[in-house]
Amino acid sequence: MAEYMFRDALLKREKKVKFASAGIAALVDHAADKTVKTLMLDKGIDVSTHQARQLTREVSTGFDLILVMEAGHVRAVEQMIPESCGKVHLLGKWNQNEEIADPYRQSEAHFKASLSAIERGVQGWRKYL
Repeated sequence: MAEYMFRDALLKREKKVKFASAGIAALVDHAADKTVKTLMLDKGIDVSTHQARQLTREVSTGFDLILVMEAGHVRAVEQMIPESCGKVHLLGKWNQNEEIADPYRQSEAHFKASLSAIERGVQGWRKYL
């Protein structure tokens, strides 16, 4: 969700920033969850082309910043890819280091709560990108 929200927010400002999404335990090649598709479409953002991919050293080298949802993810990425230290931050960093729960296999209410937290995170990072 965050990748597409960043794209939407920054394309409107005509910023030339590259975004991609990858997970530390991704369901590789899976599409976005149907609840995500619906909630994002309600915001005018189409995620129908999304396909999950695994975060790897190769994927990370093309980026100056890696945003994650939970503090445990920061540690996991830095252990998996030591050279990423210093460029891995919480999406919720500018919102008192808010952690964002993964809504996978949860109710629509959990997806909505995560989406709201992601929106706050995107807003917080916009001025720095």
